Amino acid sequence: MNRILWIIPGLIVLAAGFFFVSNSRAATPTAAYKTIKTEGDFELRAYETLHLAKVTLPTSDKRSKNMDGSFMKLFRFIDGQNEREEKISMTTPVIVERGEKESSMSFVMPETSVAKGLPTPKGEVKLAQMPPVKIAVLRFAGVSNSQKEAEKLTALLTWMTKEKLTPELTPLFAFYDPPWTLGFMRRNEVLLRVKEK
Repeated sequence: MNRILWIIPGLIVLAAGFFFVSNSRAATPTAAYKTIKTEGDFELRAYETLHLAKVTLPTSDKRSKNMDGSFMKLFRFIDGQNEREEKISMTTPVIVERGEKESSMSFVMPETSVAKGLPTPKGEVKLAQMPPVKIAVLRFAGVSNSQKEAEKLTALLTWMTKEKLTPELTPLFAFYDPPWTLGFMRRNEVLLRVKEK
């Protein structure tokens, strides 16, 4: 009887550990890029075309500030709520763009799914592309919020000025971890696309 009382908690711990490891950042493919320059937490990267599943909301919509509900709409798309009822692998990062007129949340589509052709989404999810681009990046840890994002954006702009890089379009915010990840372990990034000379 005592042995069973020890085995059950042990199995629960093992199952929980397997769940968290199998759904962690380390187990999730990340959008490919080439690093051009690294300086501390700053990077200059080159990305090839990124294929995205995207939900967009006008800024007049109260949900647009935090993109409320958008993650689950995107998750349902990759979980099979599409024209072919086809599951698509999760990748990182989740990309959020907050513009003056509209905001969006995007999942990057895995190359294996892009190669065979993506299924048509249903509802508010749309397919989009980000063309090849150089991106200036500042990585930061912790739980992200509007104040921290504003501070990191200012720091990235300062670094870009020093590097003689000109930003274009609106900033992007990239999030790499599932919601159950402890704050200090989270990887976040602010990204600014670089205007080509």
